[in-house]
Amino acid sequence: MNALAKAPVASGEYIAAMGLAATGVSVVTTDGPSGRFGVTVSAVSSVSAEPPLVLICINRKSPAAAAVEANGFFAVNLLAAEHRAYAETFAGRPREGKPFDFGNHDWRDGDTGLPLVKDATAVFECEMHDSLDAGTHRIFIGRVLAAHRGIAEPLVYCNRAFRRIVNHEGN
Repeated sequence: MNALAKAPVASGEYIAAMGLAATGVSVVTTDGPSGRFGVTVSAVSSVSAEPPLVLICINRKSPAAAAVEANGFFAVNLLAAEHRAYAETFAGRPREGKPFDFGNHDWRDGDTGLPLVKDATAVFECEMHDSLDAGTHRIFIGRVLAAHRGIAEPLVYCNRAFRRIVNHEGN
């Protein structure tokens, strides 16, 4: 059997290994005719600077995926280290308040009218450029209409826990 024809790795083994990848934590928001939704995601990536494009992945079972598709716009709110409560709320597991409730936190309206985390590390307001299904998720590529840079350090997720970046300058 050719090594390239080998069966894919078991899901549990993949999840355990991928869990060691440190990723930024974002809340993706949308608003429009299909409603206002938000969902915590760790799959965010730059696609292109010319034109500015960003990629996000949302589980297709999430109502946010259908809303992003139908509304045609979304915002990526890269959370600051102190935004753990936002991440938990929009992952459906808040310590206080209701899951997915925008009333639990502070928001502002973006240039596109989308809900944005007031003091996020960075925010990208996007218009739908393309989307496709891959496994259990829907990949959305957005054309960035506005980008905002904050000053706070980002919230990171690794090994099933929220983390902060520690600066080791000079090492």
